[in-house]
Amino acid sequence: MERIKVNGKAGNLSGVVVTIEQSKSKITVTSEVPFSKRYLKYLTKKYLKKNNLRDWLRVVANSKESYELRYFQINQDEEEQEDED
Repeated sequence: MERIKVNGKAGNLSGVVVTIEQSKSKITVTSEVPFSKRYLKYLTKKYLKKNNLRDWLRVVANSKESYELRYFQINQDEEEQEDED
């Protein structure tokens, strides 16, 4: 969280500007200042790569204001390879 930039400065998170809430399977980022959805996707991908999860999960926009993490559909790739043989 300390690397998130707000108003051009990293670590500028204050409870008033950006809040991050966590429930069982959901993380909610609420901002009172303009916060780019693309920047949030970038930070998510960076986190996944750092923790070696990038090969298993992908970031998908499920609505205009949110993203969700989904597993890659490996079964489809395996079925296509079997059909080619």
